[in-house]
Amino acid sequence: MHPTDTTRLLPWSSPDGKPCFLVGNGTGYVSRLADEMEEAQLDSAAELGKEAHRILAGRAWTPGEIHLLALELAASLANVRRVAESRGARLPVPDDDGPEADDGSEADDGPSDQDIGGEGSGLRLPAEAFG
Repeated sequence: MHPTDTTRLLPWSSPDGKPCFLVGNGTGYVSRLADEMEEAQLDSAAELGKEAHRILAGRAWTPGEIHLLALELAASLANVRRVAESRGARLPVPDDDGPEADDGSEADDGPSDQDIGGEGSGLRLPAEAFG
């Protein structure tokens, strides 16, 4: 493995439902294919969101239509979450000795609102990501 290689969660699962990962520098064929699939999943989620608003605003749906919409929204949400996890895991982790580094004056009460990946993962989003 090359020092610049990273591990990437791919936007698809194995046939038995396990996550798929790619190790590389992000410039190869599979990386480009994954980028295209992520973009398609995000576009599909945006279109589904618009369709959901249209259906719900009409207030003339059947229970079957609502059930199908809920299934599609759940699948789309799972795809978007996977894309977010994959992209978040590839963000650079800021150095602790930067100008905004924690000086240790506050007690650590566990994960903050900016923690990603669960307690103790070490992955954090910069504050600008929430603006």
